[in-house]
Amino acid sequence: MAATVTFRPARSRRLLGELERDTTRRPVEPRSLRHLGPNWFAAVMGTGIVANAAATLPLQFPGLRGAATAVWASAALLLVVLTIAFAMHRMRYPELARSHRDHPVMAHFYGAPPMALLTIGGGTLLLGRDVIGLGAALTVDWVLWSVGTVLGLMTAVAIPYRMFTHHRIEPDAAFGGWLMPVVPPMVSAAMGALLVPYAPEGQLRLTMILVCLAMFGLSLIASIVTITMIWSRLVHHDLPPANMIPTLCIVLGPLGQSVTAAGLLANAGPSVLPELYTKGLTVFSVIFGVATWGFAMLWLALAATVIVKTARAGELKFNMTWWGFTFPLGTCITGSTVLYGHTGADLFAVTAVVLYIGLVAAWAVVAAHTIRGVHTGPLLRPTPAA
Repeated sequence: MAATVTFRPARSRRLLGELERDTTRRPVEPRSLRHLGPNWFAAVMGTGIVANAAATLPLQFPGLRGAATAVWASAALLLVVLTIAFAMHRMRYPELARSHRDHPVMAHFYGAPPMALLTIGGGTLLLGRDVIGLGAALTVDWVLWSVGTVLGLMTAVAIPYRMFTHHRIEPDAAFGGWLMPVVPPMVSAAMGALLVPYAPEGQLRLTMILVCLAMFGLSLIASIVTITMIWSRLVHHDLPPANMIPTLCIVLGPLGQSVTAAGLLANAGPSVLPELYTKGLTVFSVIFGVATWGFAMLWLALAATVIVKTARAGELKFNMTWWGFTFPLGTCITGSTVLYGHTGADLFAVTAVVLYIGLVAAWAVVAAHTIRGVHTGPLLRPTPAA
């Protein structure tokens, strides 16, 4: 019989707080790697999307691409630093690292490392090519896309499997983080579409686009199921605790990224698919994209009102879930951009620019809080669990 871990409602309200705390009773160390978890890779995702969204933004002006390239380079450096630190953490604190997979919140954030790899890979092709050249950029992107895709598919299977067989979930447990393990294949589909024209002609290129389409469907259906559970949780129970409120924005991730993936796959179609299928993909990307974009705007409005309500009550305190404000919003920008490219509708161009201004503002606030939290705050010096 499989062992199960039960999470009672009273304890579930403290779960996000435990992301910032040491769950052992060992003495607290100043700025220790012990407190590092996979959720930290959300900072790479959130920084990388600022650069990637700028690369294709409908409104381009002098200096934007240069600034975006600098942000991409910063995100790439952060990815390297976090990868090294994460490896050191697993070697130095193996028991704690293994415990993350059984944590009802932290386990879901294993979807962040593959998405970080995929985001930086895509940025390398979009922006890094100006620095290292197209050939080197393609090599880096192929490596990061391949590793990120494999890891993402593993999380899409392993984390739900553990939820099915190991965790006993309470009715009010659903939160935005449940999407983290199943979204990486959608990011692979979107970033893979950029690589399709560079794949060898013939069966390899055909396989590439078909795999991307399959991952699009895999992630889309899993996300729809999960979003339905999150909606049901919000309707039938109280709002989540204040420290979980930012995770509501994660729902925007699969919505915006699916619109982006559909549009980019349609763009890649002519390089490998017959004309009939290419036209079909384009039509689908617009119809699906506009409908999904509409729901994304609805969710954005709902999440914003809940966040404002929580902030006005003075309960919105900083923690690492604030990075949920960045990457999901960025996918809505890239989704709006591809819809503008396919329809020419100014509605999507204006939306992309307005949301990008909001993204930059949100990223600046969250990044500043994170830097301050690392150097002078509690992020790497959590208090012992009670």
